[in-house]
Amino acid sequence: HVQLVESGGGLVQAGGSLRLSCAASGRIFSINSMGWYREAPGKQRELVEAITSSDSTNYVASVKGRVTISRDNAKNTVYLQMNSLKPEDTAIYYCNAQIRVGFAFVANNYWGQGTQVTVSS
Repeated sequence: HVQLVESGGGLVQAGGSLRLSCAASGRIFSINSMGWYREAPGKQRELVEAITSSDSTNYVASVKGRVTISRDNAKNTVYLQMNSLKPEDTAIYYCNAQIRVGFAFVANNYWGQGTQVTVSS
């Protein structure tokens, strides 16, 4: 059984910053990619930024220069530092990870419960 527990969401004014954290726990053998997705009202869930086990990153163009992802492999934790936030960043942010559990040969996809980020203008 694997859990992803997120924290760090909240209400912030435009131009402000937030740092999201997501910690994975359970019978984890290894973690491949970890990342953050977001889902705004009436829109599809989209990738914000993801980071692989070799620290390669991939992000959506709209957050370029404003968002930084990092991971602490010893803690099975991924962080998302968001600066210069805009009202259009308002969404529920979901943590995602591809995790090999126990003695499994393949990694499965896991999601956190989501954390609300609201940016006021």
